[in-house]
Order: sequence, then structure tokens, then C-alpha cells
Amino acid sequence: QVQLVESGGGLVQAGGSLRLSCAASGSTSNILARGWYRQAPGKQRELVAFITSGGTNYVDSVKGRFTISRDNAKDTVYLQMNRLKPEDTAVYYCRFTTSRAIYWGQGTQVTVSS
Repeated sequence: QVQLVESGGGLVQAGGSLRLSCAASGSTSNILARGWYRQAPGKQRELVAFITSGGTNYVDSVKGRFTISRDNAKDTVYLQMNRLKPEDTAVYYCRFTTSRAIYWGQGTQVTVSS
């Protein structure tokens, strides 16, 4: 079992920055991928970025603005979000994938005002 706790969401003006954190605990030795998803009101949840041993990937709408990173010592994955736009407003979820299961965090609200 893996438990995920997110933090770092909030309200920011357009053009501002936020950094989300997702701290993992439990059986974290077999994690294959770590990712961030988001879900805006009335929309489906979408992948924002993920990181594996092979590198990182981003959805086109955040390329050049968001950076995903990890701290292995802390079992934490981060999402640095710069030049935020109102359309980035959503609940952001982290997701860890092992060979046997997928784990989700509880979500953290990000609101970008224009």
C-alpha cells in the first residue's frame, strides 16, 4: 500500500507560480511512475505530467511552464507551476503507479484568477 498526501495548492493571480508537493509513505520501493493529473469543473481528469526512470513527459498545454521533479530521499514528487493561467484552475491529483496498483492522492485545489 502507498499513501499519498498532497500540499501546495491555493489561489494565485495569472502569471504567478505555485509548487505542489506529493509525499508518499508505505511500500514505495516498487513505484514505476509518478504523475500529476488535474480535473477542472465539468471536465474529465487529464494527465498533466509524469516522471519515470526514463525521464519526464508533459501535456502540451503546460510545456515550458510546469516542471515535475522528485526527491527520492523524501519519497516526494513536485510540480513547479510557473506563468499560471486561469485555464490551469483545477483540482490537482498525484498518482503513483506500481506493477500491481495505482494510488491517488486526495487532491489539492489550484485557482488562478485573471
